[in-house]
Amino acid sequence: MIASNAKIKKLETLESIMIRLQKVVLAKRLKTSKQREYILSLIYKSKTHLSPEEIANALKKDNKDSSLSSVYRILQFLETYGFVTSIEADRSGKRYEIAAKEHHYHIICLGCGSIVEFIDDDIKSKQEQIAKSLKCQVVSDNFRLFVLCDKCINKQRGDDFLRL
Repeated sequence: MIASNAKIKKLETLESIMIRLQKVVLAKRLKTSKQREYILSLIYKSKTHLSPEEIANALKKDNKDSSLSSVYRILQFLETYGFVTSIEADRSGKRYEIAAKEHHYHIICLGCGSIVEFIDDDIKSKQEQIAKSLKCQVVSDNFRLFVLCDKCINKQRGDDFLRL
């Protein structure tokens, strides 16, 4: 069974994630940060994988004062403590998603950078089968398919046609 973006379930509510964040902040004796909470909320609610620049622009748009370097530091903190995960889609850098999602894979277009999430039980089963045959256990995986999407293929065909 292959399920795409719309069927990827979040495993935790935003409220429970914020409670976990508060516990980590208290345990690390850090100051409470509205920016940290805003960024985590933004990523949770996003239907896409956000770049640090997109996050910084959203902060500015909502009149939140923040520098790009602050966004990078907050993202590093959130990734270190398992609130978000990053994916390097292309040379433009990391993009972020909430970590509390069911296990899924990514298809990344090398032309436009679009990312599609999907679940495939056959891939998961095959990974476990391979690990078992090698007498080991799957602990983690990072399966990404790099493609050219329909739009980019059609654009490339159009560009090739224009060059004739």
